[in-house]
Amino acid sequence: MLELKKINRNNVGVILKLEVFDNQKSIVATNNSSIIEAYIAITDNNDVFTFGIYNDDIPIGFLMIGFDVNSDDEGVQRIAKENYNIWRLMIDKKFQGKGFGKKAMNLDLEFVNTFPCGTAKYCWLSYESDNDVARQLYKSVGFVETDEKDGDEIVAIMKL
Repeated sequence: MLELKKINRNNVGVILKLEVFDNQKSIVATNNSSIIEAYIAITDNNDVFTFGIYNDDIPIGFLMIGFDVNSDDEGVQRIAKENYNIWRLMIDKKFQGKGFGKKAMNLDLEFVNTFPCGTAKYCWLSYESDNDVARQLYKSVGFVETDEKDGDEIVAIMKL
């Protein structure tokens, strides 16, 4: 059974060992850099949640969710204000292509819909324009692309 477990001192080591295929490394941030970004955001009093994605107690991926804008955000997207953001989603290379990404997205959206930081109208995310796997995954769970960009990345939204 797939489940999300909060990252803590007991599981951070195994989550840091998860990785994507070499040809994905330019479009998916490492869990190490993601956890560092989350730590910095949290110490600046921003709302960030980090989870390990587990299948039958086996760590298979990483998920990071944010809320609102971070205090150090510059040129932030309009959609970011007072909305949830799927900041990171990665599935380890040994577990890709087995439907775990879509199941993890559904768990992610279940969590977001509990509104842990307060109500919001949207959940948003962004991805590289050449990442067709991500585009299809996010579209399959209901995200719709917008005209907005996050740097060079496409922004997609879902009404909550």
